[in-house]
Amino acid sequence: MIRTLAINQKNQIIHDLPLNELVAGDFKWYWIDFHEPTKEESVSLRKPLQFHPLAIEDCLHRLQRPKLDYYENHVFFVFHSLNHRTLAKEEVNFFLSENYIVTFHQNPSAELNDVWKRLKYSTDPRIWEPGLVLYHVLDKIVDNYFPLVYKIEDVLNDLDENSGEETMESLLERLFDTRHDLLSLRHTISPMRDLVYRILNSQRIKGQLTNIEYFSDIHDHLLKLSEMVEANRELTTDIRDSYLSLNSHETNRVMKVLTVITTIFMPLTFIAGIYGMNFANMPELEWRYGYYSVLMLMLFIGLGMFFWFRKKGWFK
Repeated sequence: MIRTLAINQKNQIIHDLPLNELVAGDFKWYWIDFHEPTKEESVSLRKPLQFHPLAIEDCLHRLQRPKLDYYENHVFFVFHSLNHRTLAKEEVNFFLSENYIVTFHQNPSAELNDVWKRLKYSTDPRIWEPGLVLYHVLDKIVDNYFPLVYKIEDVLNDLDENSGEETMESLLERLFDTRHDLLSLRHTISPMRDLVYRILNSQRIKGQLTNIEYFSDIHDHLLKLSEMVEANRELTTDIRDSYLSLNSHETNRVMKVLTVITTIFMPLTFIAGIYGMNFANMPELEWRYGYYSVLMLMLFIGLGMFFWFRKKGWFK
């Protein structure tokens, strides 16, 4: 679907005009949105809009890295939003000039739709311009990263406390899934941060972005997000190491108890083995109280070793 908005010389908002009329008309500026376009609609990027073939190729081939390209009459941007359910990257492309902005996205964009509605029902279109539309959309894309990071922080707190008393295998599986989600976030946020930094320091984009100082706030948000993602990745490492150390400690404790029990039974087994041999001329075989004496000796040795090991703290 292709939808259009135009601001005429009387500061009136006109929407749903044909592309040929927009390109040839006398407007202050206009916005064309390619919303999940078909192949036939995508041809309009070549004619009548006549964008550079390389920029058109970037629009049609997913997924491009966030970037900024300069062309003769416009600037081309690639931004990434995130799907809140799958954390998959969703590309949003912008063609920006002084008198138009063209957006192209093959997935639904809630951020772009929100800005579109704000402009469409605006009571004062004079305050809007193509650079301001770009800022508002990018600001919403970045702001929508924060709930995803906060959600992961809640998951990590739950894993750290283990209030549900999950098994070690279940905890580690959830931990590695969370670490994978953090990696996906980092692969999106870091390139976006670098791109906004490039926008802030570009001299060739001043004509299209008269409100360049607004992008400093977006860059600050991306810096904060990068720090949060890195801090959470370090936390996953700490939690993983804690789980593994706890598991190793528990294994060692169990092995120590089993070793102590085995050690206690070693002399008892030795005595029982000697008296279990079937030789005819073994001493003490005819002794009346031999059986009870050997049992008492085994009991004495077992209890003695038990209390000795407990005194040394080997059962703790």
